Amino acid sequence: MTVHCPNTGSMTGCAVPDSRIYYSISDNAKRKYPGTLEFVESDHGLVSVNTGRANALVGEGLTNGYIEALQDYSAIKPEIKIPEGDGRFDFLASADDRLAYVEVKSVTLHIEGTLGAFPDSVSERALKHVNALVRRVAAGDRGVLIFCAQHMGLARVRPASEIDPLYAQSLEQAIAEGVEVLAYGCITDLKTMTLGPQLEFSLT
Repeated sequence: MTVHCPNTGSMTGCAVPDSRIYYSISDNAKRKYPGTLEFVESDHGLVSVNTGRANALVGEGLTNGYIEALQDYSAIKPEIKIPEGDGRFDFLASADDRLAYVEVKSVTLHIEGTLGAFPDSVSERALKHVNALVRRVAAGDRGVLIFCAQHMGLARVRPASEIDPLYAQSLEQAIAEGVEVLAYGCITDLKTMTLGPQLEFSLT
């Protein structure tokens, strides 16, 4: 059986042969493959490999006020064009004349213990988003990067400097210039998913 894999990363640790997997089935007759890979059981915990879930979970968290740092921002718009640049941010949160541009990244890479990291491969796109958030902060808005750990075994998140050192260096500089970084976990019963508790984020 062939199923669609909605993940463009390297999926390190999440693509081990003979791993137990869970998939969903779509009734959309236009799809080439009705099945979608959703979860993989790794040696260190269950992993949601559907990166699109991260945006949905964070979007729900923003809308219902679960993300404490952005509770005051009630108007949430998805897929906002990056001002003075190409591409889009995942969300724009606004409150009166205050704006917060939000970018979401899915974390599935396990390093050791309960530590995870992003990205799992060199990512020019992720670097572009960090630089765009820096420009928004310089313009007087808030720039917020949210790591959504879809690996259920993670409690801490850091940039993967051993995989993409330029991204790690740029993120450290971005934080120094005012970009805010948050990390949240996920909770699932394999049928539903919700945003979990806030996790520890560090640069190392």
